Amino acid sequence: MTRWFYSWFMWLAQPLLRRKLARRSVQEPGYGQFVEERFGRYKQLVPVHNGPTLWIHAVSLGETRAAAVLVTALRQQLPKMRLLLTHGTATGRAEGLKLLKDGDLQTWQPWDTPAAVRRFLSHFKPDLGILMETEVWPNLVTDCDYLGVPLMLVNARLSDKSLRKTQRLAWLARPAYAALAAVWAQTPQDAQRLQFLGARVQGVLGNLKFDAAPNADQLSHGRSWRAQLARPVVMFASSREGEELALLELLSRRCERAESGPVQHADHDHDLVAAREVRQSMHSEVMDCVTSFAMTGVENVQWLIVPRHPQRFDAVAALIESHGFVVQRRSRWGQGGPVAPDTATPTIWLGDSLGEMALYYGLADAALLGGSFEPLGGQNLIEAAACGCPVVMGPHTFNFAAAAEQALAAGAAQRVQDLTQGVVAASGIALNPALHRTMVQASADLFGQNRGAVERTVRAVRQLLDQQDVDGV
Repeated sequence: MTRWFYSWFMWLAQPLLRRKLARRSVQEPGYGQFVEERFGRYKQLVPVHNGPTLWIHAVSLGETRAAAVLVTALRQQLPKMRLLLTHGTATGRAEGLKLLKDGDLQTWQPWDTPAAVRRFLSHFKPDLGILMETEVWPNLVTDCDYLGVPLMLVNARLSDKSLRKTQRLAWLARPAYAALAAVWAQTPQDAQRLQFLGARVQGVLGNLKFDAAPNADQLSHGRSWRAQLARPVVMFASSREGEELALLELLSRRCERAESGPVQHADHDHDLVAAREVRQSMHSEVMDCVTSFAMTGVENVQWLIVPRHPQRFDAVAALIESHGFVVQRRSRWGQGGPVAPDTATPTIWLGDSLGEMALYYGLADAALLGGSFEPLGGQNLIEAAACGCPVVMGPHTFNFAAAAEQALAAGAAQRVQDLTQGVVAASGIALNPALHRTMVQASADLFGQNRGAVERTVRAVRQLLDQQDVDGV
């Protein structure tokens, strides 16, 4: 009865979904493509295949990148497999195209109504489904269970905040989690929270993202550009709405103060307080550097902002200009990289490209972690560690709590209480070669010591396929 009410609500919401997709497609055309697939209506044919069809659902960009290492390993173990990829976002689908080979299939995740889910399963006939990280949809899971399609949740994570939200809908969530064929968690804490919701947790395998090597060409390219620069680079990585505004207001105040001289006022006092607080948690060798940065402004470092969502690139560019800075966009650099500004006005670089985070991390000496300075849960910092880029994060990292704590314990990251402290800390790292080298090595150690989840996950998938006695395994 309760799932019937949920299904009725999802059916009524379909016009709203169509309207939302139409709006999003104005800035991201991918959302306007193949819309009927989201409702279980397909034009693509599914030819007969001599081997298992493995369905992997990777909702967005981060999950798709994590799935990439899993797909590569699965192909080695199951050379006859056909991959079926589903996504929920345009960036995820675009990234997923890179994983497809001849005979593979890609489509949108079906909207979670019984009719759309049944049409999806009937059309593609997957032998086994793998949900990445968090994507548990009640009708999708229940119908897979009813039709005998084993559905696994791998690289599974669940924060305390998400658990509290899910508990409010326990009447709907608990049956869905219980219907999963198997769950493999990232950490013991994730496993405990998932078990509390009724999931059949089979074990803790670690985080697949530690097995994803960064793009070596991009990383080398970024580092070669950095070697040509006179000043260190500090990046705001995967910044979210509201965070860029806060940073630009802070930087513009410092620029004004640098031009007018060391005048004492409330903002200046606040910066010095932030510097003292950060100094207490930093290596003694950077203390003078931190205090100097707090007093002299932003002229010692080059700022690079890389927004999380591509539809906001133009808005962030306008925001930079409205605060009196010159904006230099990555899309206009070409192969030569950033160019020296031809104006005395401070310049801020804007990373307005997709799929180049390794290049940006290679270019940067330190990075502020986007999504962590507003209550948004933070972004994944494992890619930064893989690229050897020290990270400064704010107080809100609940979406990636385990990775954040691991980075802190290893010395690859620092945590601050607000963006003012973050600017001081990140600049201090970038301006102090000794501290920078120490944190770069800590990042490499963190990344190397946590690999191996992909091998364990492939073994679990293989065991479940063997139990199903699927032809061609």
